[in-house]
Amino acid sequence: MTARPVILCVDDEVRSLQTLERTLDEEFDVLCASSAEEALTLLESNVVQAILCDQRMPGKTGVELLTEVRERWPEPARLILSGYTDSDDIIRGLNDAGILQYITKPWHPDNLLMILRNACQMYQLQSENDQLNLEMKLSEVQASTRVKQKRARLQQSFQLDQIKRAESSPLNDICEQAAQIAPYDISVLVTGPSGAGKELFARALHYNSLRKDKPFVVENCGAMPDELLASELFGHKKGSFTGAISDHIGLFEQADGGTIFLDEIGEITPAFQVKLLRVLQEREVRRLGEHQRRKVDVRIVASTNRDLREEVKAGRFRQDLYYRLAEVTLELPALAQRPMDVPLLAENFLAHAMRDFDKPVTGFSGEAMAAMQQYNWPGNVRELQNEVRRVLVLAKGEYLTADLLSPAIQQTETRTETQEIDLLDGLDGSLKERVEALEQRILKATLARHHWNKSRAAKELGLSRVGLRSKLERYGMERADPASESTQTNEHTE
Repeated sequence: MTARPVILCVDDEVRSLQTLERTLDEEFDVLCASSAEEALTLLESNVVQAILCDQRMPGKTGVELLTEVRERWPEPARLILSGYTDSDDIIRGLNDAGILQYITKPWHPDNLLMILRNACQMYQLQSENDQLNLEMKLSEVQASTRVKQKRARLQQSFQLDQIKRAESSPLNDICEQAAQIAPYDISVLVTGPSGAGKELFARALHYNSLRKDKPFVVENCGAMPDELLASELFGHKKGSFTGAISDHIGLFEQADGGTIFLDEIGEITPAFQVKLLRVLQEREVRRLGEHQRRKVDVRIVASTNRDLREEVKAGRFRQDLYYRLAEVTLELPALAQRPMDVPLLAENFLAHAMRDFDKPVTGFSGEAMAAMQQYNWPGNVRELQNEVRRVLVLAKGEYLTADLLSPAIQQTETRTETQEIDLLDGLDGSLKERVEALEQRILKATLARHHWNKSRAAKELGLSRVGLRSKLERYGMERADPASESTQTNEHTE
């Protein structure tokens, strides 16, 4: 049996330690220390994968402790847990202690578990990398070949045809548009609800562009103080602010020649919007604390779950910055708008989860898959992935059955049956007359969903374009303006 990861929790409050231990002990082996000295003693005799440390403690602070840990035991992932959000503490933690994440109190158990899982996975990957470095020294040709192979595999994994979707999925048009714009150095704004796959499309844009052999860097702009965000993006000089103990190269410089992905761009403050706009206009950055400006050549891909056009109208987002970021906009639909993709995504997530957990199963039962297709997935693709992993862990048989699904998903079947009954309400007359009336309703709903684009509606319904037009004429549903469809098509593809 594989040994469980070991987490060291450090907090001077006994109740806080007990709460952390109860939350984590089902998945990790937990060591507890109520002081910095006790934590150092435990580290001398135990191998740990991650350290979760309170910031405000008597004696040494969390940052001071983790700074010492970084010097003596650099391998474990280091995380700060604090009820305070002082930017100086955060900056010192990043620079001095090399912390992986700054977690604020009160914390959510599921979120904390996810963060620690990722931290332990990073530790494992680093360990594997260190092992690889101990292998026989490769020749220059061998090393070059391996790098090319790894880069090719990475690029292949983000090809647009690798994005899981059905033949009638709304993502098909978006992927076609992404493939068309990817080769050109044009800024792209990817919009859509949280969990819809915005970063996936950002990476696809990069790896299908002429910059694919250059860096792709990511920065989440949400809920980060301006000074820290400026330091991360633009860099800083040693001594430019408290905690700046060395020079730092910003992400814009690191991404030179490649792509920078600015996630949650709608969250930045008006003051920072001005700084970012200047960088985009001048194509140069100035590190905090110095006067020299440095030219950068980067492609900008940004994302948000907000309607930035409405934010512009409300005066919360600069119009000139919006147009710099949104030369082209990709609007990703919610998973609820593409239920036909759910089976493909679920099967793909299940295959990955079976490898991760070393737990093979045959697959989903028909009832389980039907319930998942009917559910509206407010958390989108990310929620679906989590649900698949959860169901696999709970499964005892060879099939993942509907009774293992979350209660909200199980209740979907009842709601769907009611909706089907409502669909038949008001249908009178003979069977033929009722079937024709129902057919009209289906035609109308499908055309409305595709903004009266007849080619796409016909494809979804399994009809030829001529066959669809014949039915519309039969029921008197043809639009008066024969150019309307052409206009809709152009608007949709632009």
